[in-house]
Amino acid sequence: MKFKQMLQANKDYRHKNEYELVPFLINDGLKHPFALICPGGGYWMVCSFIEGIPYAEQLNRKGYSAFILYYHVKDKARYPAPQEDVAKAIREIFSKAEEWNIDTRCYSVWGSSAGGHLAASFGTDKMGYKNYDLPKPGALILSYPVITMGELTHEGSRNCLLGNDPDSALIQKTSVEKQIIPDYPPAFLWCGDADRTVNPENSRMMDRALTEAGVEHEFIEYPGVDHGVGLGEGLACEGWFQRAMAFWEKIRR
Repeated sequence: MKFKQMLQANKDYRHKNEYELVPFLINDGLKHPFALICPGGGYWMVCSFIEGIPYAEQLNRKGYSAFILYYHVKDKARYPAPQEDVAKAIREIFSKAEEWNIDTRCYSVWGSSAGGHLAASFGTDKMGYKNYDLPKPGALILSYPVITMGELTHEGSRNCLLGNDPDSALIQKTSVEKQIIPDYPPAFLWCGDADRTVNPENSRMMDRALTEAGVEHEFIEYPGVDHGVGLGEGLACEGWFQRAMAFWEKIRR
């Protein structure tokens, strides 16, 4: 898909604002593992042209089928609507696994920015796969994620997800770092130390929570890297995608 087409597709979605699952399948007659991709956008939009389509294309090149999730945003993003969209996507993929030649074992969920919060929340008991009686992800891949809904959150993401004046119990429930237990899925996460949109402390607190719970994970903080860089070509973080793939593949073995 050309860049102008990618922009138009994203523009069209912003007006539609509803659940949609876009498959990037490998049609060679063989079964392939899959990744579900949750692009960022502050729970205000779904930036698939930066954090969706390029990832899906790279995954296809490496032999993995991929799905981009367009989830509810803006006034339709109130919790738990986006989380329900993730659950709906996983159910749809599993229900069509034979038709789409999908290997459902050890699947991964990828998320960037607010999509990182969405993906990370799917690993928790209260917001995620257990709550929806779904198989546990094999790995989570989190790029410069929003993690907390507390003091260091990305305010726009919290306002869309929780409203302008959420109560403390809801903030606690939706702050992923407060919900990490030893059974949380293995996670690869990274951010840039020059992120001016989502405070890097979000990733650091996730790293600490995973470490304290004894969850297998890898955390990289890249120097001089800002927010929303996608694959990060030409930046210090170039190569993060390959490291994330290596992490997932290690879990799969």
